[in-house]
This record gives sequence, structure tokens and C-alpha cells, in this order.
Amino acid sequence: MTFIEELRWRGMIQDVSPGLEELLSKEVVTAYIGYDPTSDSLHIGNLASIMLLVHLQRTGHKPIALVGGATGMVGDPSGKSEERNLLDENVLRYNQECIRKQLEQFLDFEKPGNPAEMVNNYDWTRDFGFLQFLREIGKHITVNYMVAKDSVKKRMESGSGISFTEFCYQLLQGYDFCWLYEHKKCKLQMGGSDQWGNILTGTELIRRKLGGEGYALTCPLITKSDGGKFGKTEAGNVWLDPKKTSPYRFYQFWLNTSDADAAEYIKKFTLLTREEVDEVTRQHVEAPHLRVLQKLLARDLTIRVHSEEDYFSAFEASEILFGKGTTETLKKLSEETLLSVFEGVPQSEVAKSEIAKSINIVDFLTEKTQIFPSKGEARRMLKDGGVALNKEKVTEDFTVTSDHLLREKYLLIQKGKKNYYLVKAM
Repeated sequence: MTFIEELRWRGMIQDVSPGLEELLSKEVVTAYIGYDPTSDSLHIGNLASIMLLVHLQRTGHKPIALVGGATGMVGDPSGKSEERNLLDENVLRYNQECIRKQLEQFLDFEKPGNPAEMVNNYDWTRDFGFLQFLREIGKHITVNYMVAKDSVKKRMESGSGISFTEFCYQLLQGYDFCWLYEHKKCKLQMGGSDQWGNILTGTELIRRKLGGEGYALTCPLITKSDGGKFGKTEAGNVWLDPKKTSPYRFYQFWLNTSDADAAEYIKKFTLLTREEVDEVTRQHVEAPHLRVLQKLLARDLTIRVHSEEDYFSAFEASEILFGKGTTETLKKLSEETLLSVFEGVPQSEVAKSEIAKSINIVDFLTEKTQIFPSKGEARRMLKDGGVALNKEKVTEDFTVTSDHLLREKYLLIQKGKKNYYLVKAM
């Protein structure tokens, strides 16, 4: 398939400039997408734009990832109700390197013929004086044109208004496209549908300043079928950085998507062919309880964003909650994953010195942790095989020792099939 055909069947085209499809069929086109460097990590809200670059490179064209070191110092008003905090150059440079490492999981920066490239717009704007900017850029775009943009109108009509700094953002982004057109032969800018107005400012500047023709392509903003915001959880953004969102939580996010959302995400966020997507969708429809789409989606993205090892660790951790895990599986979990898996379960603390002395399981379950209200009830359930320590069933003559500690500080008690308790030895 061509680039446009690939995006079209995946539902990843919102708006596209006339003539772009013909241009792509004639030559290798360089295209770019801008990324906000105000954080040291991208999040899954960036995945759609990343996949645009992935498909672009796979169909023989050249992708450029632009990190907005300059525009990040100003702030894009699109979709924002308030002006963002401004960051200094050192922080932005650090964030740029972190973002590059994440993009290397998706793009080939060494590919012969059309390697991916990363640029920072701070490099060509830091020495561009204000008067020079007004003369060379500002004179080409009218205030009427700028005020007509939806992002500007909404902010002007809001109670907070818009600063001159943010008002000029579209000129800075337009200048990026113009600079890349002139110095990198970049003819296409892509982004989410909320960026259409800013991208057109770039094509207008290319036309007026250079007499050239730039093109624009946007993809729909990703939404959830229930109307909720994609990529947000109660804990906030789902990040690509494992320090911000653990591989287990990342895996769980995709595993818990609805059937309707999974059917869309499998097209937009994986590289499965149309035939493969049709087949896995058929399997899912025939046996929805098996959650084939969600499992494949979670596996694919966890491996690509993190690693195969992280995927298997997350998978095994998930199995624990459904009674399929073993003591050995439990012992392999990192502390972070262990706490993620059992987040929300009742927790209690015991003195590590008490465990070092050895504690009878009945006393441990009652006097030390109050998991059972009475010794009689604890003994009855132990006798019936309804209590497990670290996924192994125990009897009333069992003794808890420091050898049973997970990561030298945790004990997992299972009461019945579904009731878990996490005990921390302090």
C-alpha cells in the first residue's frame, strides 16, 4: 500500500492537502511532526503521531521528529485554557534526549535511503533577533489571519484571554515548517487534527516567503467509545517512560480497554496488516470472553515500547490475580510490579524482628495482622485449604519465617479465591 492508502484503511486521516497523494507517488517526501519537550517522556497520547512517522518511513519516505525547544519555551494555545510554565534550555535539552531514545523504539535512525532524523527548533531560532523575525516572518502573515484561528478565538473569548507570547506561537511553528522546507527539503507537516490551523500557517508562509508549496496532513484525535479522554487514568497520563508508568501498568491499560476501543486501537497502534486485523477481529467476535484483541494489543505495545522481557513479566504478574501464578512467579516480580499488582488490596505491617523469631500461621493471621477476626475462624479456613502464603496453601501448623519474605519485606496472604492481603515487614 501507499502511505495514504495505509493511513486511510487504518482510519488515521482527518484532513489532507489537495495534491499530497500525487506528490507522494512521484518522489521521496520528507515530512515532520513536532513534539512538546516540556516533559522528559512522551505518553500514549503521542502514539498516533508516532505511528504516522512509522508508516511514512515504512513506505519509503523520510521522517523528521522535531523537538520544540523554542516553541516549548512559548507554549501552544491549541486545546489549552491556560498558559503553560516556561522551561529553560538545559531542561529542554535533557528532555530532547529522553524523547529521542523513546522514538528509537519505533523509528530507524540508521535506515539507508530514508533514515529518521531529529531536530530541535531552538537551533535555528536562538540567534534570530526579534526585529529580524518581524521583518522576515511577521510581515507575511496578517493579524486577521492569525485571529481567525480557532485556538486563538477560543482563548480570546475565554475569561483568561491569550498572551502575546502564545498568540505568536503559530508564527514560530510556521517558521519551523518554512525553515525545514528551505534547509531539509521538507514538504509535509503532520500532526493531530487540533494542529491543522498551525500547520496551514506554515504552508502559507512557505507560499508567501519562498514561493513554494507545503502540504498538511492530520489524523483524528484518539477518543474512547465511552466519551472519556484517551490515555488518561485516575493516576494521570500513561507514559512511555517505565519510571513514570511501569510496564505492568502500561500492559494493564491496554488489556483493560473496551472491545470497541480495542478494535480501533489495533489498527492505529500496531503494524498488523489489514488481513491480520480482520482475522484477529473475527476471532474476538467469535469468543469475546477470551479478549483476543486486548491481549494482542497489550502484548504488541508493551514489547515495542518496553521489551519482550517486560511483557512476560507483566503477563505473569497479571496471571497471579487470576490464580494461575506460582510462588516462583511471585518471587520474580520487582518490588514496583508487586506493589502495582496488589495496589488497593488491604495492607498491614508487622515487625521484621517478629518474623525473624518465627510466627505460627494462626497467630500471624490474627494477632499480628488481623486478617482473621478470631483464631477459630482462621483454623477452620486453614483446615479447608482456603489460605495461601505467597501462592502456596498452608495448614495451621505452618510457621512464618523471614525466609518467606518477598523482596525481603513482603508477604502475600490469599484468603479464599479472591481476597488478597499484603503484609509489609518493617
